[in-house]
Amino acid sequence: MCRWAAYIGAPIFLEEIISRPGHSLIHQSHCATQCHSAINADGFGVAWYGERPEPGLYRDVMPAWSDPNLRSLTAQVRSGLFLAHVRASTGTATSRNNCHPFAVGRWCFMHNGQVGGYDGFRRCAEMLIPDELYPFRRGATDSEALFLAALAEGLDRDPKGALARAVARLEALSREKGTAPHMRLTAAFSDGRRLYAVRHATDDHAPTLYHRWSETRQGRAVVSEPLETDEDGWQEIPPGSFCTFEGDEVHVEPFAPSTLARAA
Repeated sequence: MCRWAAYIGAPIFLEEIISRPGHSLIHQSHCATQCHSAINADGFGVAWYGERPEPGLYRDVMPAWSDPNLRSLTAQVRSGLFLAHVRASTGTATSRNNCHPFAVGRWCFMHNGQVGGYDGFRRCAEMLIPDELYPFRRGATDSEALFLAALAEGLDRDPKGALARAVARLEALSREKGTAPHMRLTAAFSDGRRLYAVRHATDDHAPTLYHRWSETRQGRAVVSEPLETDEDGWQEIPPGSFCTFEGDEVHVEPFAPSTLARAA
């Protein structure tokens, strides 16, 4: 499974999350400890917000640890809200279009997990994306399909409800045409103002999710794995949770799309 990290708070250099900590995202790309695959070498990506409403986006198919351009970019770019991802493919090709984060307008999205048996109902999943959003379907991943389906469900107006409805529709397809586990999901997404994160699974193996406020940085990291193995203050988000991060505030709500999926 993939690893990811996000940050919201006072502007910092991207490297303070992506490359400098002892268990940074780049370190996790070849030495993850809390997922089935220790190696995440099927591409990487970074989305960051700056002076414009739309995020900047840099993605490539290189392993994150071997790209000097990524090191240079993270050492020079400062942002108060960014998302970064290292990919371990669950079946789709290693290509730039399949690398996270994905972006449409001011929204960006990244995901870790799987939709069970996705290859068996991929065509049906594509039908969840309306015509006006389909031009943004550039890759072949279940993650991008989930993002575009959530946009179609009203992500602008109702981030939690839109994502729950999109997850429920993919879960229903997995239950009908796919295989268990029907959904394992941690995701982070943003509109440039707030950072949202979710942890959910249809079994007892939801991917891990943590957050920590730093007084030094005056910001919060939201991550798949703690960035320092011996650092206090990391809080684990329980499964079945939807989180909203804004400033130093955290709001955690129940997230139960499986109820919607079974009713579909």
